[in-house]
Amino acid sequence: MPNLKNYKLLVSHSWHYSDHYNSVTTWLDNTSYFHWSNYSVSADNPLDTDTDYELKQKLTYRIGLCNAVVILSGMYSAYSEWIEYEIKEAVRLGKPIIAVRPWGQERIPSVISENYTVLVGWNSSSVISAIRTHAN
Repeated sequence: MPNLKNYKLLVSHSWHYSDHYNSVTTWLDNTSYFHWSNYSVSADNPLDTDTDYELKQKLTYRIGLCNAVVILSGMYSAYSEWIEYEIKEAVRLGKPIIAVRPWGQERIPSVISENYTVLVGWNSSSVISAIRTHAN
């Protein structure tokens, strides 16, 4: 069997809605024949920075290493300067943006709808398929 690609992903999310992040990362962890490296910044593993400038530099570096950025597109994303920063940096660096619409949500924030590469529903097979298709 050939070696599987290791997808380098940053899952952008709001720390106040970590259950969405935990669900998606569990899907990625538990998918057969799928390998990934997690470049996300989670609430339980924050970056060690002293200033917003330093945080932006570290986020940009991580995004630059990624094959794609996965955005959890809950309406709370519209109020997060850090999610917006990650989206704008992904666009600037030419990284595909895979937007994931949480279950039951009808709308997504404009900063996401104006910038995503692909929008998928809230299920593991859609997310995995989009990563395999768009994360080069």
